[in-house]
Amino acid sequence: MFSALTDKLEDAFRKLRGLGKISESNVTDAMREIRMALLEADVDFKVTKDLIEAVKTRALGEEVLRTVTPGQQIVKIFHDELVKILGDGAAGLELAHSSRILMVGLNGAGKTTTSAKLANWLKKQGKRPLLVALDLYRPAAVTQLQVLGQQLNVPVCIPAAGETDVVRATRAALAWVEQQGPGVAIFDTAGRQEVDEALLSELKKVRDLVQPQETLLVADAATGQQAVAVASRFHETVTITGLVMTKLDGDARGGALLSMRQVTGCPVKFIGTGEKVDQLEVFHPDRMAQRILGMGDVVSLVEKAAEEIDEKEAMGMMRRMEENKFDFTDFLKQLRFMKKLGPLEGLLGMIPGMNKLKGMPGVDDNKMKHVEAIILSMTPKERSKPDIINGSRRKRISKGSGRPVVEINQLLKQFEMMRGLMKNKGAMAQMAGGLFGGGGGIGGMGAGGMPQLPKGMFPGGKMPKMGKSRKGFRLGG
Repeated sequence: MFSALTDKLEDAFRKLRGLGKISESNVTDAMREIRMALLEADVDFKVTKDLIEAVKTRALGEEVLRTVTPGQQIVKIFHDELVKILGDGAAGLELAHSSRILMVGLNGAGKTTTSAKLANWLKKQGKRPLLVALDLYRPAAVTQLQVLGQQLNVPVCIPAAGETDVVRATRAALAWVEQQGPGVAIFDTAGRQEVDEALLSELKKVRDLVQPQETLLVADAATGQQAVAVASRFHETVTITGLVMTKLDGDARGGALLSMRQVTGCPVKFIGTGEKVDQLEVFHPDRMAQRILGMGDVVSLVEKAAEEIDEKEAMGMMRRMEENKFDFTDFLKQLRFMKKLGPLEGLLGMIPGMNKLKGMPGVDDNKMKHVEAIILSMTPKERSKPDIINGSRRKRISKGSGRPVVEINQLLKQFEMMRGLMKNKGAMAQMAGGLFGGGGGIGGMGAGGMPQLPKGMFPGGKMPKMGKSRKGFRLGG
């Protein structure tokens, strides 16, 4: 997410930070680099121009030029102006006891998946979601919504077989919603390859019938320079109340997010960070600005961990560690916990200073998959007593996991080193606190940000430490 833009902004600001004094010439040169970085990230030209002008005007003010660290001051100014574009704060949904949400957007933006993700999010908020399929042109969309609804245990309204009249289908859906009683109905509408009059006319009819409390434009983060035109046309026609940006996990540019927010004046309410139904996040402008500037987003990382950790299981593991009984079964649970938090690259982007590790050899989710395959190829007895894994057993595990014997040897060696540390009560307590949320670490995260991982997953075999200071979480240590 924004990786290319983040790298270029960091380069530009690094030059400014290295200067003891800043002149208009220095600022102009830096702004030129930043302008190019924004345009290459597909941020709209006018949005880029306005942002650069605002930063430059403030950066050349006397209060900045006379400060001890003018370079850092300019970074802060850019951060503040970026937050202004992204929005003042997290924007919630305007929902009553019984509400209707209309999902609109182009084909391929992810409306159907996002509708299911939103239903899942609403369930977690204690709401009763209802899903309504109104895409009469893509039969797979109806089936997809049905399947997702079954997975989430959410009622789904589907159009009558062979139905082609969207007005008739909408009226039937509204009658179904009334029968269901109080709830939040999410209407998944049809899209097109591009914005055309037929699409807009149809959406207007549906909007007038549904009379939604929220109309959310679902947009692909890779929309590029089309973003402004797309957002403007939808907003003019159906008056959107919020944006949902999808596929931010796979797009290195993401300029559409900045452009659409600025042009429509509508808040970005959610972002999609993956394909799974739980990979929908409330959008926080200040946190996103920090991610774009390579400052990380520790708050979101802690929130993710807190959502996933099972306190009872964590306490049980702590006891096993205290008794020096921690085995490969426990280690496997920790790996699976990490997978729940999301892709490894996404997690790195949320930790200050770790953004540069993304894309480096060995820093990928495949390593975690390889370790999991090795552990799953062990027998229950081998997982509980790794000491019995001799040469012949290693060969069998190698064949079962499809990994070379050398990787099995590395994993066993690292695991033994970790167990050796646990025998030292002080080191064990520190690791346990970090791994399982007991005093001083992030729940579910290791003392180094995750469990001790096999050699090759990170340079040096583990991530840098993340400890806790009085003022909050800190790196180093």
